[in-house]
Amino acid sequence: MSFLYPLGLLGLLGIPVLIIIYILKNKYTEQTVASTYLWTLSNKFLKRKNPISKLTGIISLILQILAVACLSLAIAHPSLIIPNKANEYCFILDASGSMNMQSDGQTRFERGKQTIAEMIESSVNGSVYTLVYVADGTNVLYERISDKEKALAVLGETEVSYDTAEFTDSIGIAQGFFDDNKGLKTYLVTDTQFKKVKNINVVNVAKGENNCAVENVTYALEGGTLTVNGNLFAYEKDDTLTVNVYTDGEEEVKASTTVEAVKNESTPFTLTCESSGFSSLKVTIADEDGLGQDNEYVIYNTTSESAYDTLIVSDTPFFLKTALGALINAKIDVVSPKDYLPTTGYGLYIFDSFNPQAMPTDGAVWLFNPQAGIKDAGFNVQGELILEASEKLEVSKSSSTTVQKLTQDLVQNDIYVSKYMRCGLYQNFTTLYSHQGNPVVFAGTNTYGNRETVFAFSLHDSNLPVLYDYVVLLRNLIRYSFPDIVDKTDYACGETVDINVVANCESVRVESPSGGITYLDINGATVPLVLQEVGTYTVTLNIGAVQRTVYVYSAMTEAERAPKVTVEEEIRLQGMPSKTGLDGKYDLFTVLIIALAVIFIADWGVYCYEKHQLR
Repeated sequence: MSFLYPLGLLGLLGIPVLIIIYILKNKYTEQTVASTYLWTLSNKFLKRKNPISKLTGIISLILQILAVACLSLAIAHPSLIIPNKANEYCFILDASGSMNMQSDGQTRFERGKQTIAEMIESSVNGSVYTLVYVADGTNVLYERISDKEKALAVLGETEVSYDTAEFTDSIGIAQGFFDDNKGLKTYLVTDTQFKKVKNINVVNVAKGENNCAVENVTYALEGGTLTVNGNLFAYEKDDTLTVNVYTDGEEEVKASTTVEAVKNESTPFTLTCESSGFSSLKVTIADEDGLGQDNEYVIYNTTSESAYDTLIVSDTPFFLKTALGALINAKIDVVSPKDYLPTTGYGLYIFDSFNPQAMPTDGAVWLFNPQAGIKDAGFNVQGELILEASEKLEVSKSSSTTVQKLTQDLVQNDIYVSKYMRCGLYQNFTTLYSHQGNPVVFAGTNTYGNRETVFAFSLHDSNLPVLYDYVVLLRNLIRYSFPDIVDKTDYACGETVDINVVANCESVRVESPSGGITYLDINGATVPLVLQEVGTYTVTLNIGAVQRTVYVYSAMTEAERAPKVTVEEEIRLQGMPSKTGLDGKYDLFTVLIIALAVIFIADWGVYCYEKHQLR
């Protein structure tokens, strides 16, 4: 037997004190008093019926001695040691995406935690516990602790992830504990089935939950018609599924269809509806199953979400406003040159045949037919060149990345101009079109680091607005002026998104599907974001007074969508197990408290009996 607080045994000194008090206490003496005949008869009757026991005082003393002994021992907190009755446990908890699957209102992960908790609670005191958490990596949450309350508290705080679990490292950790103690009891709590298992107890928490998923969603938008294509996958059985399409976060179903999904086959579907454009497209399976996270697929339109508000300063804005209205989803304000006042808050400033007194500092700039040089613009104007007849511009043949991006998809229609402003460049600009060696259309950055595009002629002095290349060129310039923050918006959980850090970016804020907020390091041209949750990530870039926001959807990985996963491999701990256990500890504190309560009740009963006899 061992004591947690041995000094509590000093309370046993109270036993001799009780005995001394019992010996020295005054004895009452009987005295004859006058009484009536009736009192005498009553007294004789009571004595005959309830004779006073001379053992009452001794019994009370014994009970008080036992009370002092129990109280002292309880304070000392004794525990009884029994060899080889306790065990060492190593729990490996699978927290991968498939553990989100649920039935009867409980997920596999919750069942797994409950199973481990029950084993800890029912184990003999003196046992030690190790908890290994497996998700995107392997973490030992605690190692060989004997405190049940702490073990249960840490277990209760664990949360399921959406990643794919790999058990190699966790089995290696368990092997180290097994090498130290061949009596180790290892439990792998998972929904994975293994072909062969040795020296490991696999607790499979799968219950054959039904699951279906939507995948491979694509869309086409043409002539006001939105066509959505995708596939459904049924894992457990053939199923009749209803597929709905929503746009722009609206609750109204845009299109719906019923699909007969075949078990373990990818079943295609197609949906069409009228649409002139959208910022977000969501495809959902309306039917409930064991895993709701793979019942929807979301695609975001990066063009509409990334577009900036635009200010056009022009007396003749028709060509520009019409083209931009079709290319970007943004507010387009138009003011005449005489009404223009320096302002901020726009992502794109377009000056048509007008020179501002100063360059805007918070957005991209397009200049058409500049009248003179502008401070901080990066070029100067040397005068107007009027041609005798309209002449063709020469497209750049450069192989530079900038030229290739800005001339992408052009059919290279012949562009003719009747006059233009001759410009000299003294900053890093890339020429797209020229005339007799003079740059006519060029792009680069100004002194403030903002992207700038210059057309040295008026659209009204050229045939450009009526050409196919006009819209294509403006689209390329929009992409150049507002580079995409992300290359695409739909990924799988666990993938890494490269976020482009645009010019003048002050911060990149990321909000995860669960609501967590992080700020990314923006020192490089790109910053990686690892997607660790299923759902929509909100990425916000602060660029001066302007915010750009894009949304990235992270889908459940294909490997984690299956209700059951069968691994055709063997997991084992090398070596011969033994029955060697640890010393079990049986806590006697509760027993002593109960005994103390019984003794107090018994002593109170003796006291009441004695008082009753002396009435």
